[in-house]
Amino acid sequence: MDVGAFTSGLLTGLREGVEAALILAIICAYLAKTGNRRYFPNVFIGAGLALGLSVVLGIALYVSVGSFEEPYEQLFEGLTMILAASVVTWMLFWMRRQAARVKGELQSAVDRALEGGSVVALAVLAFIAVIREGIETSLFLTGQVAATSDDSGALSVLVGAVIGLAIAALLGVGFYQGSRRLNLATFFRWTGVALVFIAAGLLSHAVHEFIEIGVITIGTQTLFDISTTLPHEGEGSVLGQMLRALFGYTSTPEVATFVVWLTYVVVVLALYLRPVKRSPATGPVSQAAPLKG
Repeated sequence: MDVGAFTSGLLTGLREGVEAALILAIICAYLAKTGNRRYFPNVFIGAGLALGLSVVLGIALYVSVGSFEEPYEQLFEGLTMILAASVVTWMLFWMRRQAARVKGELQSAVDRALEGGSVVALAVLAFIAVIREGIETSLFLTGQVAATSDDSGALSVLVGAVIGLAIAALLGVGFYQGSRRLNLATFFRWTGVALVFIAAGLLSHAVHEFIEIGVITIGTQTLFDISTTLPHEGEGSVLGQMLRALFGYTSTPEVATFVVWLTYVVVVLALYLRPVKRSPATGPVSQAAPLKG
């Protein structure tokens, strides 16, 4: 078991899974509060379809990565890592901006579905809410798997992600039951910071792949070599392998690789950790009456 790859997958599955679980918990809690608990199956069907589609997408991406010959394999892997890091970065800032309004917007959407008499709309609402997280998770995990050096690392990422998602599901049940033991603001803030470093590692690994196949020709010289102190591969490199799996660490980085990693971390962390501007308070959400019949 590659501990670093396992931890990387666990963090990804936990963070993205908690977002989806929180959304479903809000929808179900509001349905229960308005006397529409019987429509829970519609929500679960929509969420299940989104989960299944996300798994199919992840498998398709993983198979695609391994189906190319050099140098197209490295090119595809690099582009997948860049896409994964870009989507995750966008979602981090989206969640940061929308967190305070998500609950009210979801309840308003449930109201519209119930008032319109369309229970299918509830399934669609749950599907849309979960598929966004599912696609992001599939892309990010595919990028992490592509960044591993062997099948053991890839398996460790997937096992970690499954365990992270399972923990997220349990937390979702806690959210529904009204648990307040977990400080969501703190949880999302610090797991978001961890994802910033993981995304930076994916970007730097993508740059390394492009250097290997000659797409990038500037800054290809080795910046420093600390392989005798903290190697990232080989015997006696457990810590280095963990750092590589988590944050894209390498003991012999190219100039371009290091510059991309450092620039991304500094810029994105500075933007992500800055205070959030509070939006004007909105009026209370109306309570939907139970559907008849």
